[in-house]
Amino acid sequence: MAPVLVAGGLLWLAAGAKALVLAGKDRHDPINQKIEQERKTLEKLKEEIEEKKKHAGEVEKKRENTLQSIQDLDDRLMRSRQERQAISRQLKQKDQELEAINAQLVLLRLHISDRRRSIQARLRVQYMEGRFGYFKALLAADNYGDLQRRFQYLSAVSKREYDLMNAYQGDLVQLEEVERQRAAARSEMLAYKQGTERKLDEIQGLKRQKGLVLAKITHEKESYDRAVAELEKSASRVDALLRDLEQRRRAAAVRPKKEIVGSHPFKGALHWPAEGEVVSFFGRQKHPTFDTYVQKKGIELRTEEGSAIRAVMPGSVAYADWLKGYGLVMILDHANGFFSLYAHASKLSAKVGDHVQAGQAIGETGDTGMTGESTLYFELREGADPVDPLLWLAKRR
Repeated sequence: MAPVLVAGGLLWLAAGAKALVLAGKDRHDPINQKIEQERKTLEKLKEEIEEKKKHAGEVEKKRENTLQSIQDLDDRLMRSRQERQAISRQLKQKDQELEAINAQLVLLRLHISDRRRSIQARLRVQYMEGRFGYFKALLAADNYGDLQRRFQYLSAVSKREYDLMNAYQGDLVQLEEVERQRAAARSEMLAYKQGTERKLDEIQGLKRQKGLVLAKITHEKESYDRAVAELEKSASRVDALLRDLEQRRRAAAVRPKKEIVGSHPFKGALHWPAEGEVVSFFGRQKHPTFDTYVQKKGIELRTEEGSAIRAVMPGSVAYADWLKGYGLVMILDHANGFFSLYAHASKLSAKVGDHVQAGQAIGETGDTGMTGESTLYFELREGADPVDPLLWLAKRR
């Protein structure tokens, strides 16, 4: 048995040695080395591709975040302004309440003063008559009938004095209660004023944040290019929406009125969308800092914040919502082949489907979207094609 075991062990050792020799030979084989090198190169290339994909995703996200950050700030600004307006309404209501309380206090003090004088006058009479003044009046009666009359008169006087004292005490209690109400109203007014101041600080802080974002877009080429690219996406969305509306109109066999086709009698006679100075014009515009051009599809008016936005023609609301870069936007379908767009609003007063008349207020101007001051961006479209609004709006005197 022992020789067999030895032989088996020798065979096993021989096989292991052969495997080691072959492994060593494989490691030094040029083909295997090349395969290993290519494998490592491929793995490195995959890592680089993944890194570039990640970087491209971050760049795209950063581009999208440029206008999204403005919209987020606008949303917070709007909520803060609404909260401030609500506080201001409460403050006004509390101020009116306080005025009513003060008027009530004046009347109460007059009543108290009158009753105090009456009580003082009666006390002087009672002092002069002495403790037995009532009895003296009764004893001075000539007969029983006179006694009854005197007794009834003195009872009436006594009741009047009793009622006067009760009314006086009631007025004092009411005065104290009204004074407490006034103190509480003043305390609430102070809290509302402090709340208003806090909201104003919050609004100013948000406006500063937005100003920094806008300044970065204005002065940094990369940020400006990102914003323009994203704005172009929003503009494309508007174009697509208007094309869709135009197609729906055609599918519904809605045609412009015959008297409008060709002559356009309302050209140069449309209502202005808002009061204000035109600060940006239709057409190709050059950036004041960068050597780049953008194609403006509308005009921009500088306005007083909260000014009325008015429909330039009768129509129905086709869109009323946020749009990146444009802020709060309303689009009107005028059912005569024309659409109008109003952007940067702080408030919209009509909803999708509502019918509006020419000159009707449909919102208020503001600074939402890619603007740092109260402005209105206005477009007029013939179908989906933009036209220069200044050729269609009434001439100003």
